[in-house]
Amino acid sequence: MTPKRKPLNTLGYGFIRDEYLPEGADEYYFRNQQQLTEYTYRQLSADEVAILTRNGNYSPNWGDVWVTDRFLPEQVQQSTFYGRVRIGDMEESFLDFRDLHLPIGIYNSVIVSSDIGGYNAIHNVRYMAHFILGEEVMLFNINEMETSNNAKFGNGILKEGDAESSLIQLELCNENGGRAVLPFEGMQASDVYLWTRQRHDRLLQSRFREITFRRFDTRRGYYSVVCHRTVIKNSDIIKDVKIGTDAYIKGVNKLKNVTVNSIAEAYTQIGEGCELVNGIIGHGCRIFYGVKAVRFILCSFSQLKYGARLINSFLADNSTISCCEVLNSLLFPAHEQHHNNSFLCASLVMGQSNMAAGATVGSNHNSRGADGEIIAGRGFWPGLCVSLKHNSRFASYTLIVKGDFLHELDIRLPFTMVSHDVANDRIVILPAYWFLYNMYALMRNNGKFISRDRRSLKNQHFEYDVLAPDTVNEAFTALHEIEIAVGKTYHPEAGDPAEWGAKGKAILADATMDLREKEIVLDGVENSKRKVVLIKVREGYNTYRRIIAYYAATQLKAYLNTYSFAELRADYLSRSGRMERAGFENVGGQLIRKPDLDDLLEHIRSGELAEWEAIHHQYHLLSSRYLTHKFEHALATFLEIHDLEKSALTPAYLDTCIAESVATKQWICGEIYKTRAKDYQNPFRTMVYENDEERDIVIGRLEDNAFIRQQQDEYERYTESITGIRPI
Repeated sequence: MTPKRKPLNTLGYGFIRDEYLPEGADEYYFRNQQQLTEYTYRQLSADEVAILTRNGNYSPNWGDVWVTDRFLPEQVQQSTFYGRVRIGDMEESFLDFRDLHLPIGIYNSVIVSSDIGGYNAIHNVRYMAHFILGEEVMLFNINEMETSNNAKFGNGILKEGDAESSLIQLELCNENGGRAVLPFEGMQASDVYLWTRQRHDRLLQSRFREITFRRFDTRRGYYSVVCHRTVIKNSDIIKDVKIGTDAYIKGVNKLKNVTVNSIAEAYTQIGEGCELVNGIIGHGCRIFYGVKAVRFILCSFSQLKYGARLINSFLADNSTISCCEVLNSLLFPAHEQHHNNSFLCASLVMGQSNMAAGATVGSNHNSRGADGEIIAGRGFWPGLCVSLKHNSRFASYTLIVKGDFLHELDIRLPFTMVSHDVANDRIVILPAYWFLYNMYALMRNNGKFISRDRRSLKNQHFEYDVLAPDTVNEAFTALHEIEIAVGKTYHPEAGDPAEWGAKGKAILADATMDLREKEIVLDGVENSKRKVVLIKVREGYNTYRRIIAYYAATQLKAYLNTYSFAELRADYLSRSGRMERAGFENVGGQLIRKPDLDDLLEHIRSGELAEWEAIHHQYHLLSSRYLTHKFEHALATFLEIHDLEKSALTPAYLDTCIAESVATKQWICGEIYKTRAKDYQNPFRTMVYENDEERDIVIGRLEDNAFIRQQQDEYERYTESITGIRPI
């Protein structure tokens, strides 16, 4: 393509071609609807034109430069105006922001058919076309600011006359695009999760597309917007953008087809060397130092920094990615990935995760085609230099020890440590590892993620507790898996999983049997012929049972702090039928009962929920009911783990179980202290310090550890609150 010559007096006009104009409307139709300020404009006086000309300004049509009665022509210098330009109020003052002091006015700039809000400071903007600026905006040293007449601001939509091939999609969870979704402003991780699942359900998938397309106006002619008090400086290309209030953008190479959400209470900052294309950025985000992001959504209070590459991916709230590369991935809230040599591709990671240096998770180079996937429950933690193969699936809080795992994995036991025993060519699984050997790190996560959740409106409940319906259900699965593995090891002739499970359960209950005398193998874990061996089997099994009982007892105690046992009986125990433990699904960080999720999807299919706002309202409604659903799950869990019928549950039995929960709470506190104390007692940990005094100065005294003290205080409060069950 080559440049075309056109008359100078047409520059700034004809933004919307006639065939795309609404009947009876001119090219300023949408521009007038987008106004950020309410001003009464007038044309320039002859004196004002004379002053502007004397100050080195030029316009081929001064009659189309409109101003307010508070216009100061002296504060417009060495600038050029084309098309209809409207300038808001001015005064003899300057704007001061972080050591940048700029006089209000327009200096050394080219302005094409734009609206300049009141009290703006615009300096050295070499070209700005079809923009609307709010109040007290600062623009300094910018090469190019322009808008296409079919601008979409990062949303996956088509404007009139657009080719279908230009539709922006996020190709998530799979590199072949088979799980692609259409991005839109306001999109939540829950929306994306639902959309990327159920791909065989053509009606549901078509509903998602219809709802998204209906959300937007397909007509051309919307201007880019920079809202009140936003500062943009020392940047190159700003094109097709919608930027909220109070944002701070400095030194970017390119912002193109992007929405930047920002408000004073949660302002977004974008820094040096960034190139962001086809994306949507949430409130309170931080993006700086060479970030490259293409086809992406970054949710509120998340960060991209230090050269991170985020491509075809969705990063949910309160997450951080720095240095590394992430492709085609859907990441739930509280994801952490900090190291330059980690790689994440074609993955669904369900939050509260931490990617170590050297981890290559989801690389399709070890598969036949670019169509593999990784699915990891929350708390996923691949260790240093871990390489995984498609397709693989991991239960919540799986820790993977350094190694190249050359075969697909299906880890169904939560809180486990998975290691590659190279010498014996086998996989080793230590069940309930986190509770047995690293309680400090595990339980610290509960408070850490809550404190990092900076959302001002928490109308969608994100579950951060390590013990919740999803992980407890997985723990029940682990009990069943271990029982079958033990039964099969000792009675291979039985040949039936149910019989193996029953025999294994009896063996695990018999403390006189030493399970170390046999190699206990877990089937269906790795797609290979080598063994997957369980270690610390009875310890892990009993720990699962203990944490399940603890979860149930603490939830019941919380209920009985407010209600009596008689109310428990009337509201729950007197219901007919057996109380079933419900399944829960992690839907973008929010746990939803599977029957409720099925109802939600059915309402979308039927068209009853026809807007994303209505779907979001259902998330919020389910969030408001979550604690009740969690309690009902805990009650069913209590009956199941203790093998009780509802009629057998008495206040005395509950008192006993709650007393046992006190002992478990004490055990948790003791393990938290013990696992942290290792860093003060192990000679290999302490050898880098001259003495104990230097160690305590560098890492702090163990006795002063805030988390340990907090946990001890919680234990003491929990113990003091045990007063016995009120029968009526």
